[in-house]
Amino acid sequence: MGTVTSDHHSPAPRRLAARALETTAENPWPVRLLSSKITEYVNRMAPLWVEGQVVQLNRRPGATLAFLTLRDTDADMSLPVSVHARVLAAVEAPLEEGAHVVVHAKPTFWPKRGTLQLQADEVRPVGVGELLARIEHLKRVLAAEGLFDADRKVPLPFLPGTVGLVCGRESKAEHDVVVNARARWPSLRFEIREVAVQGPRAVPEVTAAIAELDADPAVEVIVVARGGGAVEDLLPFSNEALVRAAAACRTPLVSAIGHETDTPLLDLVADYRASTPTDAAKRVVPDVAEQRRGLSQARQRIRHAVRARLHGEEQRLAALRSRPVMADPHAVVERREEEVRRARLAASRAFAWRTDRAAGELGALVGSLRALSPAATLARGYAVLRTHEGEVVRAPDQVEPGDQLEALLAQGRLVVEVGYDEPAV
Repeated sequence: MGTVTSDHHSPAPRRLAARALETTAENPWPVRLLSSKITEYVNRMAPLWVEGQVVQLNRRPGATLAFLTLRDTDADMSLPVSVHARVLAAVEAPLEEGAHVVVHAKPTFWPKRGTLQLQADEVRPVGVGELLARIEHLKRVLAAEGLFDADRKVPLPFLPGTVGLVCGRESKAEHDVVVNARARWPSLRFEIREVAVQGPRAVPEVTAAIAELDADPAVEVIVVARGGGAVEDLLPFSNEALVRAAAACRTPLVSAIGHETDTPLLDLVADYRASTPTDAAKRVVPDVAEQRRGLSQARQRIRHAVRARLHGEEQRLAALRSRPVMADPHAVVERREEEVRRARLAASRAFAWRTDRAAGELGALVGSLRALSPAATLARGYAVLRTHEGEVVRAPDQVEPGDQLEALLAQGRLVVEVGYDEPAV
């Protein structure tokens, strides 16, 4: 039998990309390589100090490691932290959830779980004094931006139909606002948002509640209420993110934190600061009993004013009716009629006298005119002699014997001839 030989060659191993930018769909990195790359990168990171708020703390009796979650105070971000039990034991005050701390830690990456966490070797609580100092600095910054200016604040509505209320879950502050407000105005409606008002969830939940109520067109005023508390409990109401959210709110906002000693920054940016939730309830709505009393008093004043006006008008009307002209209106007409009659008679007499006088004057003038008229002279037998040129003859030397002259008589005319003047015998 012959021998059969086979020449079988295994495929050459795939060459992986050296850098992440060189990977393709045909030549990807396996998960183990990516995990190792991330591990190498994270391991090169230096230890650092990081600040945040403890939101979860798991300590098991007898365990060497404890675990907590460190959350950002202004944003919804957090990181897991592992810390040795002896590190926690070295903290001066017992560490509790909600504590504000700074942690010295080294970032580590767990490739099997694909998770990033911090390994802490020191934990330091941030004292209240330091937090208050930071709040004071933030207060100056916000004041310089004008967020506390009085001209930014808007007046509260006289009678809102719906009040938005941000308060703790089943809190006394909610009871004080709702009960006292409805006692003053029973038909008042509420849009209530029950949120955390202290602790790590306070800032995001209160901020979200304010934004939600501000977006509701039915809500005419927003009340943020809490029944006082320790300085540490009120720190969320001085948080920059929450304060800026309140400043951006277009709906009138009332701060009713109820803490007289230390004023949270929310009180300064709000349109109205109430000393207590009960004070807020009295401020957002009027007292219906007081308004009714005011209406009753106004009606009474109006009645008195109308009655006084009517009485005065009646008196003036009676005075007018008592005048003689109103008692006998014809008397005025008759009196005026008599005056008109006398005036007409006087005018008629004056006109007749003037006419007679003018007639006499006219007769005299006519007589004078006639006496002076040449026609009157002619009527007495005289004649007027005129030459052919129409010149009146006034003297003998104007004519010569034999001249033809025209003689104008009272009736008609004659042609005469100038004769010779013979001497008298």
